[in-house]
Amino acid sequence: MSGDEKQTKGGPELGTAEEALIGARRAKAVKARARGENPFANDVTAGAPLVDLAIARAVFDAARDAAGRYDAEKVDAVAAAEQRVAGRVLFLRSFGGVTFVRLRDRTGELQLYCDEASLGVDYARLEELDLGDFIEASGPGMATQKGELSIRARTLRLLTKALRPLPTKTSFKDVEARYRMRYVDLVANPGVAAVFRARSAMLAAVREFLDTRGFLEVETPTMHSLIGGAAAKPFVTHHNALDMNLFLRIAPELYLKRLVVGGFERVYEVARCYRNEGVSTRHNPEFTMLEYYQAYATYDVLMDQTEALLRHVDERVARALPKEHAAWLALRRFTLDRFVRLPMKEGILAALDRAKLPHDLVERVGTPDAPIKEWAKAAKGAGRDIDWTNFNAGAKKCDSPGERVFCAYEYVVEPFLTKDYVTPEGKTLPVFVIDYPFEVSPLARKKDADPSLVDRFELFIDGRELCNAFSELNDPDDQADRFRAQVAKKAKGAEETMDYDADYVRALEHGMPPAAGFGMGIDRLAMMLTGAASIRDVILFPLLRPEASGGDS
Repeated sequence: MSGDEKQTKGGPELGTAEEALIGARRAKAVKARARGENPFANDVTAGAPLVDLAIARAVFDAARDAAGRYDAEKVDAVAAAEQRVAGRVLFLRSFGGVTFVRLRDRTGELQLYCDEASLGVDYARLEELDLGDFIEASGPGMATQKGELSIRARTLRLLTKALRPLPTKTSFKDVEARYRMRYVDLVANPGVAAVFRARSAMLAAVREFLDTRGFLEVETPTMHSLIGGAAAKPFVTHHNALDMNLFLRIAPELYLKRLVVGGFERVYEVARCYRNEGVSTRHNPEFTMLEYYQAYATYDVLMDQTEALLRHVDERVARALPKEHAAWLALRRFTLDRFVRLPMKEGILAALDRAKLPHDLVERVGTPDAPIKEWAKAAKGAGRDIDWTNFNAGAKKCDSPGERVFCAYEYVVEPFLTKDYVTPEGKTLPVFVIDYPFEVSPLARKKDADPSLVDRFELFIDGRELCNAFSELNDPDDQADRFRAQVAKKAKGAEETMDYDADYVRALEHGMPPAAGFGMGIDRLAMMLTGAASIRDVILFPLLRPEASGGDS
């Protein structure tokens, strides 16, 4: 009966073809146990040390020609003892009494050359191997007739039996299945594994950059009694022992600045944060961000530092994954060679000029007499693509001049950064949008020259926001007033507001030195440097709806 046939009268239930394959693999595991072997062994530390496949390959580097082929005589001449290796079986091919097995471990891939002369009676055990199994083997190096480096297996045994078959590269393309079964995705799609190796290299590079500049890495609470650190809707949980509701943190900012008050003048955290908001290609409810705070610095200092940080991280990724980085670099639509610094109000005026629109548009939009249809009809160039309906609706909700300026920026400037700021070669330039209205920046320091603005920047690369930073507000009375304004907005029904944090105000009353703070989404950084289209492509296990129950199979 074929694997996809259904149960017949008196016969076993084989179900789908996959279930039949699982049954066959289980039978092989039973056969191994019957011989006294454990198909899920854990005694690999006994005997000669295991050698990483990349190290086993490197032993024979001198035997390789310019084309990458290995010379058999040179391989044989390398004075190396037998090497013991282990890995997952990716490929099996037998013909003429010889079986080729390709292994993969964390460092790379290497082929085993298995013949009956070397393995003896154990050669028959190869018939019990399946793709996905983990095995170990030992033997000397050799080169095949095609010049491929191999280990001539003299011993070989099963370490772990894979009961489920691995999908092929072409069969495992369903996006939700890939996210849900990332453990399979990483094996079936090597490019996916490269993205997460790159992400790890980015985090190491970020830490290296800050550690060498005297920053101290810390950990702060992830459960807060108040909403603070950013304007966002939080997740709510309950502490049973204390009988109190808590909020999963939306940002670590206020705790990190408490540490600046306490004398940790350069401090950072790679923080897991949570925001109970929508899901999109750029937003995930659970995400990772870097925040750091530096005493005796301004947002200008942090802009210079941000450019250096991003170049440093990109360089380290190139060093860790040169081949993959070269491919990502070739597809980039942006450059990190030069950055633009754009004051928000100047950006709005420049955009209005390019679109042939009046400068008083910002004050008039959202009012009953705003000539929206006339503006939309008169707009030139990118101005024709402005979302006039939502722009006007958003402006009507603004309670202050600063909020209207920010609303105008969001619709007139931000969507067109990739078109308005490009190199002669057509690469988009990273843009620091600076000097925000104080009304939309409740934790940032007002500018001395213009108190209606704050010393703040957001960095946009290829149209995506990556960083947010500002010179910190350290005046406790000003901070208290900003918190009260947030509470007033909450009373009017605004959801994305902060609470009044009396302890933080008290901390500022003890004195915080002049400082600047920085926040960057690690997920978005990984998206940017690897060319990922969705934030879920750079999060190992993104949040998904529960899987439909399918039993225990």
